[in-house]
Amino acid sequence: MLALAILIIVCVLTYTVEITFGLAGTVLMLPLLSFWFDSKTLVVYSVMPQILTAGIGLSRSRGHVKIRIVAGMMATAVVGAFIGLWLFHLAPVDTFRILLAAAITAAGFYLVIAPHRVKLHPVAARLLDWLGGVSQGLFGISGPIIMTRLLATFEGKVLVRAYAFAFFLPLNVVRAVGYVFTGAYTPNIVEMMLFSAPFLVLALWYADRLHVHVNEKMFRRVVSWLILIGGLTLFYR
Repeated sequence: MLALAILIIVCVLTYTVEITFGLAGTVLMLPLLSFWFDSKTLVVYSVMPQILTAGIGLSRSRGHVKIRIVAGMMATAVVGAFIGLWLFHLAPVDTFRILLAAAITAAGFYLVIAPHRVKLHPVAARLLDWLGGVSQGLFGISGPIIMTRLLATFEGKVLVRAYAFAFFLPLNVVRAVGYVFTGAYTPNIVEMMLFSAPFLVLALWYADRLHVHVNEKMFRRVVSWLILIGGLTLFYR
């Protein structure tokens, strides 16, 4: 029961960060909870809070999202997601932890040192969409890659956040269905989801409007450093 209580507290805090900044909930949750749960268990569990976060956030910002743009991103990303799900069940636990930490740290380092906005060639944008899908299926995280792509594509934190949620929601639904067919939902993970879901729904519903109090400069800076610190912390663990 103590571990479940810690899980709920950590997830309420970290996914409040995600619904405010558009990512980093799972990036922060993984290293904090890896003292009590193994990485693969947390990655499978994370599909539930990610769907809740993206669903609640997107339901209140859907007017900012154009379906045509999201569909173009998803057409490439879903292919990558299936590849990532396949790789997820082949990677040994130790290798999985190293790859996860390396992916998060590399993306965070790039965002910290890169200019605020870079121009992407359409081919590069599609490549990042595909890599985001692979990362989502393999690590349960695509935020560092997709946020890099979105920051280079859209002006303004409202648009970046809205398109991030529009990208994460269908990918996490694909991941959730994939876990059903691969038998990833153990009784322990289902118990974690059932106990924490009501608390997360309540917290995220009220935390959704926090992003309006964050200015553009702080938005970009916090996103970049949260990703980098989360990756380095996971390396330490």
